[in-house]
Amino acid sequence: MGWGQVARFTSSGPDRFADAMGAWREFTEHLVVRDEVGLPGSGPVAFGAFTFAPATSAPSVLLVPEVVLGSRDGRTWITTVSPVDPVDEKPSLPPLGPAPTLAQLREQVSPLRPHRGVQVLPGALNADEWVEQVERVIARIRRGDVAKVVMAREEHAQVTEELDVRPVLTQLAHAYPTTWTFAVDGLIGATPELLVRRERGLVSSRVLAGTIPRTGDDEADLTHAASLARSSKDLEEHEFAVQSLMDSLRPVAASTNAQDAPFVLHLPNVMHLATDVTAVLATEHADLSSLDLAARLHPTAAVCGTPTPEAAEMIAEHEQMDRGRYAGPVGWIGADGDGEWGIALRCAQVEPSGRELRLFAGCGIVAASDPVAELGEAEAKLAPMRAALRI
Repeated sequence: MGWGQVARFTSSGPDRFADAMGAWREFTEHLVVRDEVGLPGSGPVAFGAFTFAPATSAPSVLLVPEVVLGSRDGRTWITTVSPVDPVDEKPSLPPLGPAPTLAQLREQVSPLRPHRGVQVLPGALNADEWVEQVERVIARIRRGDVAKVVMAREEHAQVTEELDVRPVLTQLAHAYPTTWTFAVDGLIGATPELLVRRERGLVSSRVLAGTIPRTGDDEADLTHAASLARSSKDLEEHEFAVQSLMDSLRPVAASTNAQDAPFVLHLPNVMHLATDVTAVLATEHADLSSLDLAARLHPTAAVCGTPTPEAAEMIAEHEQMDRGRYAGPVGWIGADGDGEWGIALRCAQVEPSGRELRLFAGCGIVAASDPVAELGEAEAKLAPMRAALRI
């Protein structure tokens, strides 16, 4: 986790990933790095959130924090970041001063502010209107226009005072410990889906597609998990997502590996079909950073559809909203290019006022989809943010 801000890089359009990566490389070239830990994420890092689509009013952003608190493999460290004057082509190492202590850092922390008076408002489409659009998408899929489309829903929420995201993040982390909790430039959430991790040449990803809500009854949920693992509709949706990811990785990988069959990932609110994918970068592509790989993989069929260009067009037509950073890559990158990028799911975007939020959830639509059942799935996926906000 990090706080403070040394630098901020924004980008937009089709080149948003490349522009951000260029800015990050230029920034790190002027840093003198003293890393006595030597673990992934222990040097300079930037946190980022990127938009789902090129055409959006929302910016993509990379933020360089002033202080980073890291923990890995039983070791905990503090990284402080400050820019070096770019005029000095060969900067010398500054005197090594004492790192701030945890006690000193705690003194900088402001008291938590509970939020009150949350009001929920409909998004671009109410429930009935969204079901109607899903029906139209299914008709187009059955006509052969596309094979799969991921349809998202939004809700709006208002709070009476500027939202303190820390209690929300704490609630999400405690309730969903097997997910990645994130907060970058107002985008907050807990995603179960890892788009890509690059660590010393090894690439890994977790694909989720195919979902069923939990009932709260353990025996019933075990039965539902078994039916999910056998569901032809959900297996088809899942295979589209895995194949999409593998096809994007193969051109830059020396080898790729995916599990023969998906497993069922149990979360407190839903169960997903999941497949873990690993790859080793080919020698000629070993310099691809985690952000370069995220740009190559995004958007997967798990958040867009198949074929991707046609599915993206249908999303723009039938969702009738701007996704912004929802379903885009969110994560971190180090100066060496290693990093982790999840997909911004189970999330909300806090607007600049701090008092308005947009909550998002999406469902994969295939020919066998039931619009009413998809609405129920979307409701289950909205549950984490609703509960964290006490809606």
